[in-house]
Amino acid sequence: MLETDRYQCPYCGETAEAVLDLSAGDQQYIEDCPVCCRPIEFRLQTDGQEWMLDVHSENE
Repeated sequence: MLETDRYQCPYCGETAEAVLDLSAGDQQYIEDCPVCCRPIEFRLQTDGQEWMLDVHSENE
């Protein structure tokens, strides 16, 4: 099950959109900001239906 969520880059403050795969369970991964190219850590907590996404700079 795919969902989308808008997030704000912790470095440059620009808003972007993440595609989330809720069927994979809890996840932690790094993707580069599409604007400033700095690494953002994504932390997704999900039970397959309800979910919460947190984004952090690499050093948080």
